[in-house]
Amino acid sequence: MAVIAQQRTGGGIASACAALSVARASFYRRQHPKGTRPRRPRSVPRALPPEERTRVLSLLNDDRFADRAPAQGYATLLDEGTFVCSIPTMYRILREHRLVRDRRNQRRHPSYHKPELLATGPNEVWSWDSTKLLGPVTWTYFHLSVLLDIFSRYVTGWMVAPRESAALAQRLIAETCATQGIVPGQLFLHADRGTSMTSKPVALLLADLGVTRSHSRPQVSNDNPFSEAQFKTLTYRPDFPARFGSLEDARVFCQAFFTWYNGEHRHSGIGLMTPTAVHDGRASMVRHARQQVLSAPPTPHTPSAL
Repeated sequence: MAVIAQQRTGGGIASACAALSVARASFYRRQHPKGTRPRRPRSVPRALPPEERTRVLSLLNDDRFADRAPAQGYATLLDEGTFVCSIPTMYRILREHRLVRDRRNQRRHPSYHKPELLATGPNEVWSWDSTKLLGPVTWTYFHLSVLLDIFSRYVTGWMVAPRESAALAQRLIAETCATQGIVPGQLFLHADRGTSMTSKPVALLLADLGVTRSHSRPQVSNDNPFSEAQFKTLTYRPDFPARFGSLEDARVFCQAFFTWYNGEHRHSGIGLMTPTAVHDGRASMVRHARQQVLSAPPTPHTPSAL
């Protein structure tokens, strides 16, 4: 660097740096090492001293301003020719003493956790949901309620009714549990927060049957995905009508659909097997039979005679 510095009056700094393969930035940086530059003076702290903060707090707690917003007290004092601090500083002082809050009693929403239910076999976790089927004219609906086993995707029970009520939900759950032979402590029933799902009669029935309840989080639409996927399969069927002519028409259609869904539909979520095969415990047999077909040597193709 000393050699380059000698070239200030000679060939120049740029040519000397190029000849010695030294970056000019490195040369100039070495001329002003760290610590030699004068530091900027620190600004005087602008925070209010403790006695001033105490004074501001006593003013805001005075009977004149106790029931008024800090901005109101600031403007009143300013009109009287007194300036103590800014409005944000008033709020900071009040927050330090926990004096800033809504005076009305606000509802505290609890923290809801995402439901996580694990099914290792049939009849351990059911998903329960309802959907509307369009009736013969505008503003008429039929309510379809479905109980779905999330392990096998088997529809264990369903009901089409002209309305949704807790009494009908009770009957559906009680009959389905009896048909499937549910014993106390065996089943979890997951549903959203509909009126029937959260009704007191249904809660008492589930307690009597020994069925544990589980509900989706409020205002969350993806906590019941198995039932929603099953409803999509229903509405995407080619023969699904735009409207049903009557309640009996809807029941006849659903009877045929759920027979097909349980016994013939190859579900992608269970390895392209039918829900009935998985629910009855025949999944391993079906999987073994498929593997034998895949492992068999290919049959030679004989071209047909032209």
